[in-house]
Amino acid sequence: MIGSLRGAVVARTAEAEVVVEVGGVGYRVSVTTGTVAAIGAVGSEVFLHVHTHVREDAIVLYGFAHDDERRCFEALLGAHGVGPSLALAVLSALSPAALSTAVLEDDVETLCSVPGVGRKTAARLLIDLKSRLDLPDFSAAAITGDSTARSARAEARAALVELGYGPDEIRGALDGQREDVGVEELLRLALRELASR
Repeated sequence: MIGSLRGAVVARTAEAEVVVEVGGVGYRVSVTTGTVAAIGAVGSEVFLHVHTHVREDAIVLYGFAHDDERRCFEALLGAHGVGPSLALAVLSALSPAALSTAVLEDDVETLCSVPGVGRKTAARLLIDLKSRLDLPDFSAAAITGDSTARSARAEARAALVELGYGPDEIRGALDGQREDVGVEELLRLALRELASR
């Protein structure tokens, strides 16, 4: 099983694939859009953390610029109904930190922003990933252990959805807000932030 590759990028395709030459052998690797951006131009040296996926008809390599992306990809593969293509789509849309925060806060809307993920799939992913996702906790509420703050954020998010705001607007309005306030105050601060944009 291939766990990593270090070599020169000899080709990049529009389908988010790169070919990395290692010791005269070119390995075709599927990557996230973030990894494509981090890799650099053709001819540059690259190191990729690799997940080797074995199917009946093929062996496919998935490469990541950072090991936390690879671990997150493997956690996604363990979730019910998630194949490599959907796992790659999730990580192309959300960083491991953003995915971890979405799972911690039961944020269905963030997962629904990923192409190919509907509400039912998002809800199932939230349940599955709670036990599978082994990533640092990037939520300030979870760092302090304040479940009330997480609940307040979830309620504020639901209220903003009811008011017709989209996932990106809601995320932008709630990011950076204080964690030690109640639902009403958090909603007031979020609405003020939305009004100022």
